[in-house]
Amino acid sequence: MAALVSALGIGEITAGILCRRGIVEEQAGREYAECLLASLPDPFLLPDMDKGVERLARALEQEEAIAIHGDYDVDGITGTALLVQGLRDLGGQVDYHIPLRLKDGYGLSGQALTAAAQKGAALVVSVDCGVSAVSEAALALELGLDLIITDHHQPPEILPTACALINPQLPHSHFPFKSLAGVGVAFFLLVALRKHLREIGFFSRRQEPDLRLLLDLVALGTIADIVPLQGVNRTLTKVGLGLLNSSPRPGISCLQKVTGTREISSGTVGFQLAPRLNAAGRLEDAALGVDLLLMDDGEAAMELAELLDGFNKERQKIEKETFEQAVQQLEQPGGTSLSHAIVLADERWHPGVIGIVASRLVERYHRPSVLVALDGEQGKGSARSIPGFHLYRALQTCGHVLAGYGGHEFAAGLSIALADFPEFVQAFDAHAQNVLNEDDLKPLVYFDEEVCLEEISLDLVKELEMMQPFGAGNPEPVFVARKVRALGVETLKEQHLRWKACQNGVVHPCIAFGLAARSDELRDEFDMLFTPSLNEWRGRVSLQLRIKDIRPCRD
Repeated sequence: MAALVSALGIGEITAGILCRRGIVEEQAGREYAECLLASLPDPFLLPDMDKGVERLARALEQEEAIAIHGDYDVDGITGTALLVQGLRDLGGQVDYHIPLRLKDGYGLSGQALTAAAQKGAALVVSVDCGVSAVSEAALALELGLDLIITDHHQPPEILPTACALINPQLPHSHFPFKSLAGVGVAFFLLVALRKHLREIGFFSRRQEPDLRLLLDLVALGTIADIVPLQGVNRTLTKVGLGLLNSSPRPGISCLQKVTGTREISSGTVGFQLAPRLNAAGRLEDAALGVDLLLMDDGEAAMELAELLDGFNKERQKIEKETFEQAVQQLEQPGGTSLSHAIVLADERWHPGVIGIVASRLVERYHRPSVLVALDGEQGKGSARSIPGFHLYRALQTCGHVLAGYGGHEFAAGLSIALADFPEFVQAFDAHAQNVLNEDDLKPLVYFDEEVCLEEISLDLVKELEMMQPFGAGNPEPVFVARKVRALGVETLKEQHLRWKACQNGVVHPCIAFGLAARSDELRDEFDMLFTPSLNEWRGRVSLQLRIKDIRPCRD
């Protein structure tokens, strides 16, 4: 820890947090603090990267038509926009397709491959999908299409046959970082392609593109896909967020205006921008999100941003209704019993929102949750999980009753026949009972350090900002202070609380969002879980503690 204190010029509290997150050595600390693009791994360590790059280079040199096939979530949308823009900047003739969630379902679409071949495409590149597309890859071969698959999902035992299969999760991958988002894999494809084109003299007759200008898209997709913001992902995201704030593309600027967002952080991406990009795919056509990200016309971009904002409001309404219906199934007398997992189905549910609702059920009940939207005799499902329960492996054990499935540890999708649903419920819950014990079903709240209020200062908050961007795998630091008293408790907008925390004569202002109903707990001494932050008001910056939770003092 002393080495980090000296090398980074930080205090012991910040150094201790880094150590507990695995950043122990001085060199690791410097890399964590600096986030230099020059330290990124060699993209050719990814499987089949050399094959994919050589085929793309040939397509560019021979002016062949290239089709990009993405997915309908933000990761797929941003990855598609990235490859379209990047390849067009290299002179490529590029078109793209995003499947319709309600019509085509997840993954590579055979219909889209057929359409690409009919339009004259010679090469198809997938983004954020394809590692399970065995039959679709075979169709591409029949159609005379070369197929490059870029994906980051868990690979099945039987892999598709393709010109190149680029995925850091493959067992034979030498890439040192496995947890890339789909857009991250696509970015490394472009980096490798540019390097290859340099070596063959391609840029002797055209300008070399600056791929750093695409990192705003990488940041959007990486944050939205909730992959760990560690290592390579953190570097890409930190640089990308800087680009989003310094020179946002017209579509992002318009999204900022409709949401009232000023500074873009991982939080604003996750809760403001990404939901609106996602809303197009959930309710209409996700290609609208790609269109927005590629637009140069600010006026047209504003019209589209407002349309996406309207979709998002409709999505929020449908999501609320679906969540209430799911809770009713679980909590009404004689309803679905709650064991080690939640598995529900309903014909009223919209397949575009069940993933979000599954996440909310996980937050409320702390159990792996699967929701299935039924349409006649078939259903489409989305699943979300808790620590200690690997969703993809769980679905593998139920594969005999599923028409299809895919995903990773904490999020997955599936398709199932209505007749097989009861057996799936039993099989999934039985697996959960085998994997999870009672302690696993109790939600835990983690904190980084127990502190006294006198240790919390503006300087500490500024030090902690070095750890941004925060998100999955790199959460915002949280502290515990014990035996605190509250002074001057106020209720704000009937939902929130404001008070001054006092401990051993040291006083700090606090804000507690959504805790108004618990004001009685502040009458006696209590322990509090909080994150220190900066509060800006009328040009003045002050320290404020954002309260996560409170509880009575324990001896």
